[in-house]
Amino acid sequence: MKQKNQPSVLEAGLVLTVIIASIALGVIVMKVSPSIAILASIAIVMVYAVIKRVPFDQINRGIVQGIKPGIIPIFIFLLIGALIAVWIQAGIIPTLMVYGFKLISVKWFVPSIFIVCAIVGSAVGSAFTVMSTVGIAFFGIGTTLGIHPPLLVGAIASGAIFGDKMSPLSESTNLAAAIAEVDLFKHIQNMLWSTIPAFIVSLILFSVLGVSETSAPLSEINEVVHVLESNFSVSLWAFIPILFMFFCAWKKIPAILTILLNVGIAILFIIVQSPETPITQIATFVESGFVSTTGNQQIDLLLSRGGLASMMPTVSLIILTLSLGGLLMETNLISTVMGVVATKIKSGSGTIVASLLTSIGINFFIGEQFLSVILPGNAFKEVYREKKIDLVVLSRVLEDGGTVINYLIPWGIAGSFVASTFGVPTLTYFPFVFFSLLSPVFSMLSAITGIGVTYLDQRVEKKKFFSIK
Repeated sequence: MKQKNQPSVLEAGLVLTVIIASIALGVIVMKVSPSIAILASIAIVMVYAVIKRVPFDQINRGIVQGIKPGIIPIFIFLLIGALIAVWIQAGIIPTLMVYGFKLISVKWFVPSIFIVCAIVGSAVGSAFTVMSTVGIAFFGIGTTLGIHPPLLVGAIASGAIFGDKMSPLSESTNLAAAIAEVDLFKHIQNMLWSTIPAFIVSLILFSVLGVSETSAPLSEINEVVHVLESNFSVSLWAFIPILFMFFCAWKKIPAILTILLNVGIAILFIIVQSPETPITQIATFVESGFVSTTGNQQIDLLLSRGGLASMMPTVSLIILTLSLGGLLMETNLISTVMGVVATKIKSGSGTIVASLLTSIGINFFIGEQFLSVILPGNAFKEVYREKKIDLVVLSRVLEDGGTVINYLIPWGIAGSFVASTFGVPTLTYFPFVFFSLLSPVFSMLSAITGIGVTYLDQRVEKKKFFSIK
Protein backbone atom coordinates (compact mmCIF):
# COMPACT_ATOMS: atom_id res chain seq x y z
CA MET A 1 0.00 0.00 0.00
CA LYS A 2 1.00 3.59 -0.50
CA GLN A 3 2.06 5.42 2.63
CA LYS A 4 -0.99 7.71 2.53
CA ASN A 5 -3.23 4.64 2.87
CA GLN A 6 -1.27 3.17 5.78
CA PRO A 7 -3.65 2.74 8.75
CA SER A 8 -2.73 3.94 12.20
CA VAL A 9 -2.63 1.48 15.09
CA LEU A 10 -5.85 2.96 16.50
CA GLU A 11 -7.55 2.80 13.12
CA ALA A 12 -6.47 -0.80 12.47
CA GLY A 13 -7.48 -1.86 15.97
CA LEU A 14 -10.90 -0.25 15.55
CA VAL A 15 -11.58 -1.99 12.22
CA LEU A 16 -10.47 -5.36 13.58
CA THR A 17 -12.65 -4.86 16.66
CA VAL A 18 -15.65 -4.11 14.42
CA ILE A 19 -14.93 -7.27 12.42
CA ILE A 20 -14.69 -9.50 15.51
CA ALA A 21 -17.82 -7.89 16.97
CA SER A 22 -19.75 -8.46 13.73
CA ILE A 23 -18.68 -12.11 13.62
CA ALA A 24 -19.66 -12.57 17.27
CA LEU A 25 -23.01 -10.88 16.66
CA GLY A 26 -23.70 -13.03 13.63
CA VAL A 27 -22.58 -16.38 15.05
CA ILE A 28 -23.69 -16.06 18.69
CA VAL A 29 -26.69 -13.72 18.63
CA MET A 30 -28.17 -14.11 15.16
CA LYS A 31 -27.15 -17.79 14.84
CA VAL A 32 -26.03 -17.40 11.23
CA SER A 33 -23.37 -19.68 9.76
CA PRO A 34 -19.72 -18.64 10.09
CA SER A 35 -19.54 -18.33 6.30
CA ILE A 36 -22.17 -15.58 6.31
CA ALA A 37 -20.43 -13.82 9.20
CA ILE A 38 -17.11 -13.92 7.33
CA LEU A 39 -18.79 -12.64 4.15
CA ALA A 40 -20.14 -9.67 6.11
CA SER A 41 -16.64 -9.03 7.46
CA ILE A 42 -15.26 -9.03 3.92
CA ALA A 43 -17.84 -6.37 3.05
CA ILE A 44 -16.69 -4.28 6.05
CA VAL A 45 -13.06 -4.45 4.93
CA MET A 46 -14.02 -3.53 1.37
CA VAL A 47 -15.98 -0.50 2.60
CA TYR A 48 -12.93 0.52 4.61
CA ALA A 49 -10.71 0.06 1.53
CA VAL A 50 -13.03 2.24 -0.57
CA ILE A 51 -12.95 4.97 2.10
CA LYS A 52 -9.14 4.79 2.08
CA ARG A 53 -9.23 4.94 -1.72
CA VAL A 54 -7.44 1.65 -2.15
CA PRO A 55 -7.50 0.68 -5.88
CA PHE A 56 -9.78 -2.23 -6.73
CA ASP A 57 -6.98 -4.10 -8.48
CA GLN A 58 -5.15 -4.04 -5.14
CA ILE A 59 -8.27 -5.38 -3.38
CA ASN A 60 -8.53 -8.16 -5.97
CA ARG A 61 -4.83 -8.93 -5.51
CA GLY A 62 -5.38 -9.27 -1.77
CA ILE A 63 -8.16 -11.81 -2.31
CA VAL A 64 -6.08 -13.81 -4.80
CA GLN A 65 -3.00 -13.77 -2.58
CA GLY A 66 -5.12 -14.81 0.39
CA ILE A 67 -6.66 -17.78 -1.38
CA LYS A 68 -3.48 -18.98 -3.08
CA PRO A 69 -1.95 -20.73 -0.02
CA GLY A 70 -5.23 -22.61 0.51
CA ILE A 71 -5.50 -24.17 -2.95
CA ILE A 72 -3.55 -27.33 -2.06
CA PRO A 73 -5.26 -27.77 1.34
CA ILE A 74 -8.65 -27.35 -0.35
CA PHE A 75 -7.71 -30.10 -2.79
CA ILE A 76 -6.70 -32.25 0.20
CA PHE A 77 -10.10 -31.56 1.81
CA LEU A 78 -11.85 -32.88 -1.28
CA LEU A 79 -9.66 -35.98 -1.34
CA ILE A 80 -10.44 -36.59 2.34
CA GLY A 81 -14.15 -36.61 1.48
CA ALA A 82 -13.52 -39.25 -1.17
CA LEU A 83 -11.32 -41.28 1.19
CA ILE A 84 -13.97 -41.38 3.94
CA ALA A 85 -16.58 -42.73 1.52
CA VAL A 86 -14.41 -45.53 0.08
CA TRP A 87 -12.96 -46.43 3.50
CA ILE A 88 -16.48 -47.02 4.80
CA GLN A 89 -17.54 -49.04 1.77
CA ALA A 90 -14.33 -51.10 1.88
CA GLY A 91 -14.97 -51.95 5.54
CA ILE A 92 -11.90 -50.14 6.87
CA ILE A 93 -13.72 -47.75 9.21
CA PRO A 94 -16.26 -50.43 10.32
CA THR A 95 -13.33 -52.75 11.15
CA LEU A 96 -11.75 -50.10 13.37
CA MET A 97 -15.09 -49.66 15.12
CA VAL A 98 -15.58 -53.39 15.71
CA TYR A 99 -12.14 -53.91 17.21
CA GLY A 100 -12.60 -50.75 19.25
CA PHE A 101 -15.90 -51.97 20.69
CA LYS A 102 -14.29 -55.26 21.67
CA LEU A 103 -11.99 -53.32 24.00
CA ILE A 104 -14.94 -52.30 26.21
CA SER A 105 -14.68 -53.46 29.83
CA VAL A 106 -17.45 -53.15 32.41
CA LYS A 107 -15.12 -52.74 35.40
CA TRP A 108 -13.03 -50.18 33.54
CA PHE A 109 -15.99 -48.76 31.63
CA VAL A 110 -15.05 -45.06 31.78
CA PRO A 111 -11.41 -45.38 30.65
CA SER A 112 -12.37 -48.00 28.06
CA ILE A 113 -15.02 -45.80 26.42
CA PHE A 114 -12.46 -42.98 26.42
CA ILE A 115 -10.09 -45.23 24.43
CA VAL A 116 -12.81 -46.56 22.11
CA CYS A 117 -14.16 -43.08 21.33
CA ALA A 118 -10.58 -42.04 20.55
CA ILE A 119 -10.20 -44.98 18.16
CA VAL A 120 -13.56 -44.42 16.46
CA GLY A 121 -12.90 -40.67 16.32
CA SER A 122 -9.54 -41.27 14.64
CA ALA A 123 -11.25 -43.53 12.12
CA VAL A 124 -14.22 -41.27 11.41
CA GLY A 125 -12.53 -37.87 11.86
CA SER A 126 -15.54 -36.19 13.44
CA ALA A 127 -16.05 -35.68 17.18
CA PHE A 128 -19.65 -34.57 16.62
CA THR A 129 -20.47 -37.79 14.77
CA VAL A 130 -18.85 -40.02 17.40
CA MET A 131 -20.65 -38.31 20.29
CA SER A 132 -24.05 -38.27 18.59
CA THR A 133 -23.91 -41.99 17.73
CA VAL A 134 -21.73 -44.39 19.73
CA GLY A 135 -21.34 -41.72 22.42
CA ILE A 136 -25.07 -41.75 23.13
CA ALA A 137 -25.01 -45.55 23.35
CA PHE A 138 -22.12 -45.47 25.83
CA PHE A 139 -23.86 -42.74 27.83
CA GLY A 140 -27.01 -44.87 28.11
CA ILE A 141 -25.06 -47.94 29.21
CA GLY A 142 -23.00 -45.92 31.69
CA THR A 143 -26.01 -44.34 33.36
CA THR A 144 -27.61 -47.76 33.82
CA LEU A 145 -24.39 -48.83 35.53
CA GLY A 146 -24.82 -45.90 37.94
CA ILE A 147 -21.80 -43.93 36.73
CA HIS A 148 -21.84 -40.14 37.27
CA PRO A 149 -23.29 -38.65 34.01
CA PRO A 150 -20.87 -35.65 33.77
CA LEU A 151 -17.95 -38.08 34.09
CA LEU A 152 -19.39 -40.18 31.26
CA VAL A 153 -19.76 -37.11 29.06
CA GLY A 154 -16.20 -36.07 29.89
CA ALA A 155 -14.79 -39.45 28.86
CA ILE A 156 -16.85 -39.67 25.67
CA ALA A 157 -16.09 -36.08 24.65
CA SER A 158 -12.39 -36.37 25.52
CA GLY A 159 -11.96 -39.50 23.41
CA ALA A 160 -13.93 -38.09 20.50
CA ILE A 161 -11.97 -34.82 20.58
CA PHE A 162 -8.66 -36.70 20.67
CA GLY A 163 -9.72 -38.76 17.65
CA ASP A 164 -10.94 -35.68 15.79
CA LYS A 165 -7.70 -33.86 16.56
CA MET A 166 -5.35 -36.67 15.48
CA SER A 167 -7.27 -37.97 12.46
CA PRO A 168 -6.07 -37.04 8.95
CA LEU A 169 -9.76 -37.23 8.00
CA SER A 170 -10.74 -34.42 10.38
CA GLU A 171 -11.87 -31.08 9.00
CA SER A 172 -10.44 -29.13 11.94
CA THR A 173 -7.07 -30.88 11.68
CA ASN A 174 -6.85 -30.17 7.96
CA LEU A 175 -7.98 -26.60 8.58
CA ALA A 176 -5.24 -25.89 11.15
CA ALA A 177 -2.60 -27.28 8.79
CA ALA A 178 -4.04 -25.25 5.92
CA ILE A 179 -4.14 -21.96 7.83
CA ALA A 180 -0.55 -22.41 9.03
CA GLU A 181 0.51 -23.55 5.55
CA VAL A 182 2.18 -26.75 6.76
CA ASP A 183 2.07 -30.37 5.63
CA LEU A 184 -0.88 -32.28 7.12
CA PHE A 185 1.14 -35.24 8.41
CA LYS A 186 3.91 -33.02 9.74
CA HIS A 187 1.21 -31.14 11.65
CA ILE A 188 -0.24 -34.35 13.12
CA GLN A 189 3.23 -35.56 14.09
CA ASN A 190 4.05 -32.28 15.86
CA MET A 191 0.77 -32.37 17.80
CA LEU A 192 2.06 -35.42 19.64
CA TRP A 193 4.12 -33.13 21.91
CA SER A 194 0.99 -31.88 23.64
CA THR A 195 -1.58 -34.50 22.66
CA ILE A 196 0.10 -37.65 23.99
CA PRO A 197 0.79 -36.23 27.49
CA ALA A 198 -2.79 -34.90 27.63
CA PHE A 199 -4.12 -38.32 26.54
CA ILE A 200 -2.03 -40.26 29.10
CA VAL A 201 -2.92 -38.01 32.04
CA SER A 202 -6.60 -38.06 30.98
CA LEU A 203 -6.54 -41.87 30.85
CA ILE A 204 -5.05 -42.02 34.35
CA LEU A 205 -7.70 -39.64 35.72
CA PHE A 206 -10.55 -41.56 34.06
CA SER A 207 -9.11 -44.83 35.42
CA VAL A 208 -8.95 -43.46 38.95
CA LEU A 209 -12.39 -41.84 38.89
CA GLY A 210 -14.23 -44.34 36.73
CA VAL A 211 -13.42 -47.77 38.15
CA SER A 212 -16.63 -49.74 38.71
CA GLU A 213 -17.44 -53.00 40.46
CA THR A 214 -20.74 -53.33 38.61
CA SER A 215 -21.22 -56.25 36.23
CA ALA A 216 -23.74 -56.01 33.43
CA PRO A 217 -24.13 -57.38 29.90
CA LEU A 218 -23.16 -54.99 27.11
CA SER A 219 -25.96 -56.14 24.82
CA GLU A 220 -26.21 -52.84 22.94
CA ILE A 221 -22.54 -52.92 22.01
CA ASN A 222 -22.76 -56.56 20.96
CA GLU A 223 -25.73 -55.71 18.76
CA VAL A 224 -23.80 -52.89 17.07
CA VAL A 225 -20.82 -55.19 16.48
CA HIS A 226 -23.15 -57.82 14.99
CA VAL A 227 -24.71 -55.26 12.61
CA LEU A 228 -21.29 -54.07 11.47
CA GLU A 229 -19.99 -57.60 10.89
CA SER A 230 -23.18 -58.53 9.02
CA ASN A 231 -23.18 -55.56 6.65
CA PHE A 232 -19.50 -54.80 6.08
CA SER A 233 -16.35 -56.73 5.33
CA VAL A 234 -14.68 -56.74 8.75
CA SER A 235 -11.23 -58.34 8.84
CA LEU A 236 -7.63 -57.71 9.82
CA TRP A 237 -6.88 -57.04 6.14
CA ALA A 238 -8.61 -53.69 6.60
CA PHE A 239 -5.67 -52.49 8.69
CA ILE A 240 -3.40 -52.57 5.62
CA PRO A 241 -4.52 -49.14 4.28
CA ILE A 242 -4.22 -47.66 7.78
CA LEU A 243 -0.69 -49.02 8.22
CA PHE A 244 0.13 -47.83 4.72
CA MET A 245 -0.97 -44.31 5.65
CA PHE A 246 1.35 -44.36 8.68
CA PHE A 247 4.13 -45.67 6.42
CA CYS A 248 3.59 -42.78 4.01
CA ALA A 249 3.71 -40.32 6.89
CA TRP A 250 6.95 -41.92 8.15
CA LYS A 251 8.48 -41.67 4.67
CA LYS A 252 7.22 -38.06 4.45
CA ILE A 253 5.27 -38.74 1.28
CA PRO A 254 3.15 -35.65 0.45
CA ALA A 255 -0.42 -35.73 1.74
CA ILE A 256 -2.02 -35.53 -1.71
CA LEU A 257 -0.15 -38.57 -3.01
CA THR A 258 -0.72 -40.45 0.27
CA ILE A 259 -4.48 -39.90 0.16
CA LEU A 260 -4.74 -40.69 -3.56
CA LEU A 261 -2.85 -43.96 -3.02
CA ASN A 262 -5.14 -44.84 -0.11
CA VAL A 263 -8.23 -44.06 -2.16
CA GLY A 264 -6.88 -46.39 -4.86
CA ILE A 265 -6.13 -49.16 -2.34
CA ALA A 266 -9.63 -48.85 -0.84
CA ILE A 267 -11.23 -49.06 -4.28
CA LEU A 268 -9.14 -52.18 -4.96
CA PHE A 269 -10.43 -53.66 -1.67
CA ILE A 270 -14.02 -52.94 -2.78
CA ILE A 271 -13.50 -54.63 -6.16
CA VAL A 272 -11.91 -57.71 -4.55
CA GLN A 273 -14.58 -57.99 -1.84
CA SER A 274 -17.55 -57.28 -4.12
CA PRO A 275 -16.63 -57.86 -7.78
CA GLU A 276 -20.25 -57.23 -8.78
CA THR A 277 -20.07 -53.60 -7.58
CA PRO A 278 -20.23 -51.40 -10.70
CA ILE A 279 -17.58 -48.72 -11.13
CA THR A 280 -20.34 -46.14 -11.54
CA GLN A 281 -21.58 -46.92 -8.01
CA ILE A 282 -18.08 -46.45 -6.58
CA ALA A 283 -17.86 -43.16 -8.47
CA THR A 284 -21.16 -42.09 -6.91
CA PHE A 285 -19.80 -42.85 -3.43
CA VAL A 286 -16.69 -40.79 -4.18
CA GLU A 287 -18.77 -37.85 -5.36
CA SER A 288 -21.79 -37.91 -3.03
CA GLY A 289 -20.65 -40.05 -0.08
CA PHE A 290 -21.51 -43.47 1.28
CA VAL A 291 -25.07 -44.11 2.43
CA SER A 292 -25.39 -46.83 5.06
CA THR A 293 -28.53 -48.99 4.83
CA THR A 294 -28.04 -51.51 7.65
CA GLY A 295 -31.44 -50.76 9.19
CA ASN A 296 -29.78 -49.77 12.46
CA GLN A 297 -30.43 -46.04 12.86
CA GLN A 298 -27.36 -45.46 15.01
CA ILE A 299 -24.99 -47.18 12.58
CA ASP A 300 -26.60 -45.59 9.53
CA LEU A 301 -26.22 -42.13 11.06
CA LEU A 302 -22.57 -42.76 11.87
CA LEU A 303 -21.54 -44.28 8.54
CA SER A 304 -23.55 -42.23 6.05
CA ARG A 305 -20.67 -39.88 5.37
CA GLY A 306 -17.97 -38.76 3.00
CA GLY A 307 -17.85 -37.78 -0.64
CA LEU A 308 -16.58 -34.68 -2.40
CA ALA A 309 -19.90 -32.90 -1.85
CA SER A 310 -19.71 -33.28 1.94
CA MET A 311 -16.58 -31.12 2.04
CA MET A 312 -18.02 -28.16 0.14
CA PRO A 313 -19.36 -26.24 3.20
CA THR A 314 -15.91 -26.36 4.78
CA VAL A 315 -14.24 -25.48 1.47
CA SER A 316 -16.48 -22.42 1.09
CA LEU A 317 -15.64 -21.30 4.64
CA ILE A 318 -11.92 -21.70 3.95
CA ILE A 319 -12.14 -19.70 0.70
CA LEU A 320 -14.07 -16.87 2.36
CA THR A 321 -11.78 -16.77 5.40
CA LEU A 322 -8.60 -16.85 3.33
CA SER A 323 -10.05 -14.03 1.24
CA LEU A 324 -10.67 -12.03 4.41
CA GLY A 325 -7.15 -12.75 5.59
CA GLY A 326 -5.74 -11.62 2.24
CA LEU A 327 -7.69 -8.37 2.40
CA LEU A 328 -6.57 -7.72 5.97
CA MET A 329 -2.96 -8.27 4.93
CA GLU A 330 -3.23 -6.18 1.75
CA THR A 331 -4.76 -3.26 3.63
CA ASN A 332 -2.07 -3.64 6.32
CA LEU A 333 -4.70 -3.91 9.08
CA ILE A 334 -3.23 -7.14 10.44
CA SER A 335 0.42 -6.15 9.99
CA THR A 336 -0.11 -2.82 11.76
CA VAL A 337 -1.56 -4.40 14.90
CA MET A 338 0.72 -7.42 14.88
CA GLY A 339 3.71 -5.12 14.37
CA VAL A 340 2.95 -3.64 17.79
CA VAL A 341 2.54 -7.12 19.25
CA ALA A 342 5.83 -8.26 17.72
CA THR A 343 7.71 -5.36 19.29
CA LYS A 344 6.24 -6.13 22.71
CA ILE A 345 6.96 -9.87 22.63
CA LYS A 346 10.70 -10.40 22.71
CA SER A 347 10.97 -14.19 22.76
CA GLY A 348 9.72 -17.05 20.65
CA SER A 349 8.06 -18.68 23.66
CA GLY A 350 6.14 -15.45 24.32
CA THR A 351 4.87 -15.48 20.76
CA ILE A 352 3.67 -19.07 21.12
CA VAL A 353 1.92 -18.36 24.42
CA ALA A 354 0.31 -15.22 22.97
CA SER A 355 -1.09 -17.14 19.99
CA LEU A 356 -2.38 -19.88 22.31
CA LEU A 357 -4.15 -17.38 24.57
CA THR A 358 -5.57 -15.55 21.53
CA SER A 359 -7.14 -18.79 20.25
CA ILE A 360 -8.65 -19.45 23.67
CA GLY A 361 -9.87 -15.84 23.89
CA ILE A 362 -11.60 -15.95 20.49
CA ASN A 363 -13.32 -19.15 21.62
CA PHE A 364 -14.76 -17.24 24.59
CA PHE A 365 -15.66 -14.12 22.63
CA ILE A 366 -17.07 -15.72 19.46
CA GLY A 367 -17.76 -19.33 20.40
CA GLU A 368 -16.95 -20.75 16.95
CA GLN A 369 -14.43 -23.55 16.60
CA PHE A 370 -13.16 -22.85 13.09
CA LEU A 371 -12.84 -19.11 13.63
CA SER A 372 -10.77 -19.70 16.77
CA VAL A 373 -8.29 -21.44 14.46
CA ILE A 374 -8.55 -19.18 11.42
CA LEU A 375 -8.35 -15.70 12.95
CA PRO A 376 -5.32 -16.26 15.24
CA GLY A 377 -3.63 -18.29 12.50
CA ASN A 378 -3.85 -15.44 10.03
CA ALA A 379 -2.89 -12.89 12.68
CA PHE A 380 0.23 -14.67 14.02
CA LYS A 381 1.58 -16.29 10.87
CA GLU A 382 3.89 -13.41 9.98
CA VAL A 383 4.99 -12.96 13.60
CA TYR A 384 6.08 -16.62 13.70
CA ARG A 385 8.04 -16.11 10.49
CA GLU A 386 9.74 -13.04 11.93
CA LYS A 387 10.68 -14.97 15.07
CA LYS A 388 11.93 -17.87 12.87
CA ILE A 389 9.54 -20.31 14.56
CA ASP A 390 8.49 -23.28 12.46
CA LEU A 391 4.85 -22.76 11.43
CA VAL A 392 4.08 -26.34 12.44
CA VAL A 393 4.26 -25.05 16.02
CA LEU A 394 1.55 -22.51 15.16
CA SER A 395 -0.71 -25.20 13.67
CA ARG A 396 -0.36 -27.24 16.88
CA VAL A 397 -1.13 -24.22 19.06
CA LEU A 398 -4.22 -23.44 16.98
CA GLU A 399 -5.57 -26.91 17.77
CA ASP A 400 -4.61 -26.78 21.45
CA GLY A 401 -6.17 -23.37 22.02
CA GLY A 402 -8.84 -23.40 19.33
CA THR A 403 -10.24 -26.78 18.31
CA VAL A 404 -10.37 -28.51 21.70
CA ILE A 405 -11.44 -25.55 23.85
CA ASN A 406 -14.69 -24.88 22.00
CA TYR A 407 -16.24 -27.95 23.67
CA LEU A 408 -15.88 -26.19 27.05
CA ILE A 409 -17.68 -22.97 26.08
CA PRO A 410 -21.41 -22.95 27.01
CA TRP A 411 -22.25 -20.55 24.15
CA GLY A 412 -19.79 -22.23 21.79
CA ILE A 413 -21.12 -24.30 18.91
CA ALA A 414 -19.33 -27.45 20.11
CA GLY A 415 -20.17 -26.85 23.77
CA SER A 416 -23.86 -26.33 23.09
CA PHE A 417 -23.86 -29.43 20.85
CA VAL A 418 -22.45 -31.64 23.60
CA ALA A 419 -24.86 -30.23 26.19
CA SER A 420 -27.91 -30.78 23.97
CA THR A 421 -26.75 -34.25 22.86
CA PHE A 422 -26.37 -35.67 26.39
CA GLY A 423 -28.68 -33.37 28.34
CA VAL A 424 -25.84 -32.37 30.68
CA PRO A 425 -25.05 -28.62 31.00
CA THR A 426 -21.64 -27.52 29.75
CA LEU A 427 -20.53 -26.13 33.10
CA THR A 428 -21.50 -29.46 34.72
CA TYR A 429 -19.39 -31.70 32.46
CA PHE A 430 -16.67 -29.03 32.06
CA PRO A 431 -14.39 -30.31 34.88
CA PHE A 432 -14.34 -33.84 33.41
CA VAL A 433 -13.29 -33.10 29.81
CA PHE A 434 -9.72 -33.68 30.89
CA PHE A 435 -8.27 -33.86 27.39
CA SER A 436 -9.53 -30.39 26.43
CA LEU A 437 -8.40 -28.93 29.74
CA LEU A 438 -4.92 -30.47 29.57
CA SER A 439 -4.05 -29.86 25.90
CA PRO A 440 -3.43 -26.10 26.27
CA VAL A 441 -1.58 -26.73 29.55
CA PHE A 442 0.94 -29.05 27.87
CA SER A 443 1.09 -26.71 24.87
CA MET A 444 2.06 -23.85 27.17
CA LEU A 445 4.63 -26.04 28.94
CA SER A 446 6.08 -26.86 25.53
CA ALA A 447 6.39 -23.15 24.78
CA ILE A 448 8.00 -22.32 28.12
CA THR A 449 10.47 -25.22 28.16
CA GLY A 450 11.16 -25.25 24.41
CA ILE A 451 10.38 -28.97 24.20
CA GLY A 452 8.70 -29.69 20.85
CA VAL A 453 9.44 -26.19 19.53
CA THR A 454 11.54 -25.98 16.36
CA TYR A 455 13.13 -22.91 14.85
CA LEU A 456 13.90 -22.34 11.19
CA ASP A 457 17.15 -20.64 12.14
CA GLN A 458 19.22 -22.70 14.57
CA ARG A 459 21.04 -19.54 15.65
CA VAL A 460 17.86 -18.22 17.26
CA GLU A 461 18.15 -18.46 21.02
CA LYS A 462 15.67 -20.93 22.49
CA LYS A 463 14.83 -19.26 25.75
CA LYS A 464 13.20 -21.40 28.40
CA PHE A 465 10.98 -18.65 29.70
CA PHE A 466 9.06 -16.03 27.78
CA SER A 467 9.42 -12.31 28.39
CA ILE A 468 6.92 -9.69 27.31
CA LYS A 469 7.96 -6.08 27.54
